[in-house]
Amino acid sequence: MLLEGRLVTLRRASVDDVDRLASILAEPDVARHWGAFDDAEMLELVDGEDEAFVVEVGGQTIGAIQFGEVSDPMYRHATVDIFLTTAAHRQGYGSDAIRTLARYLFVERGHHRLSIDPAADNLAAIAAYERVGFRPIGVMRDYERGPDGTWHDGLLMDMLVGELVESDVRRP
Repeated sequence: MLLEGRLVTLRRASVDDVDRLASILAEPDVARHWGAFDDAEMLELVDGEDEAFVVEVGGQTIGAIQFGEVSDPMYRHATVDIFLTTAAHRQGYGSDAIRTLARYLFVERGHHRLSIDPAADNLAAIAAYERVGFRPIGVMRDYERGPDGTWHDGLLMDMLVGELVESDVRRP
């Protein structure tokens, strides 16, 4: 399956993508938020319970984006997560990948709400998510243990189906 964005293409991740994705996750600016992955975790990333896509630009893998679904009809929604190689940061690729996946989740998968939970200090990621339509809901204190072994806050953000921003114009 391919999902075409304005700047990126999303394709299903496979075990053939493990080495490239592992090299991206090992980059210091990426590892700061994602930590180290062992071989089993890398295989889980591309072939686990969550649906994972490789993010490509011009046929080159620049990262991955994944989603998980809560199927209980009372709480049905999808969660999203993404990482990109440092060289691809601040070029609009992340926003385009999020927008492309959000459109798929809303239109094809029938979700009415998406959530994402970046590190509270990951201001560049938060800005990218806001450009697509995500809104901050609240800070989750000591939400996740970072690669440094200490607890870090997370920012819970969500977006409803009618809030997806289709424009690629950056908000001030």
